[in-house]
Amino acid sequence: MSSILKSLPKTINVSIGISIILFLGLFFGNDGFDFDKLFWSWLFRYIHVVVGIMWIGLLWYFNFVQIPNMAKIPDEQKPAIGKVIAPAALFWFRWSALFTIISGLILSYLNGYIHEAMTLGIGSGGGKITAIGIGMWLGLIMAFNVWFVIWPNQKRALGMVACEPDLKAKSAKTAMLFSRTNTLLSLPMLLSMVAAQNLY
Repeated sequence: MSSILKSLPKTINVSIGISIILFLGLFFGNDGFDFDKLFWSWLFRYIHVVVGIMWIGLLWYFNFVQIPNMAKIPDEQKPAIGKVIAPAALFWFRWSALFTIISGLILSYLNGYIHEAMTLGIGSGGGKITAIGIGMWLGLIMAFNVWFVIWPNQKRALGMVACEPDLKAKSAKTAMLFSRTNTLLSLPMLLSMVAAQNLY
C-alpha cells in the first residue's frame, strides 16, 4: 500500500480504479441504467465538480497559503517557490479553470438551459435558471481572469518571460489583485451554483 501512496500517479490510478468499481457496483446493483442524456449529464457534472474543486482549491491555496506567507520565507528559499512550486500550481490552476468552464457549458447544454442561463433567465421564469446563470457568468469572468490576466502577468512575475524589473513588480501586483478578485467572486459563484441545485 505504501508503494502506491508514495507515487502520485499510482495513487490517482487506484482512485480512478476504485471509482470505476464503485460505478459498476452502483450500475449492476440497481439493475443498470440507460446511457442516455441523464447519464451524460451525470458524467459531465462529476467532471465539472472534480475539476472545479481543483481550480478553486488552487485559487484558495494561492490566496490563503502562498501569498500571505511569501514574506516569511527567507530570500534564499524563495526561488524554490517561484521556479518550482508556483509554475506547477499555475499549470493545474489554469487548465482546471478551462475544463471547469468546458464541462459546465456541456452540462448546461445537455440539461437544456444553456441559452436561458446565459441570459440570466430573463423572460424564461428566472429562479433556478437565474441562479445558475449568475454562477456561470461569474465562472466565465474568473476563467477569463485566469487565462488573460493572471497567467500572462505571473509569467513575467516569475521570470518565465523576460522583462524589466519595474514591469515584473507591476505584473506580480496585477496577478495578485486579479487572484484576489477571483477569490472575492468564488463564494458568490459557488452560492449561485449550489442554490440552483438545492433551493429550487
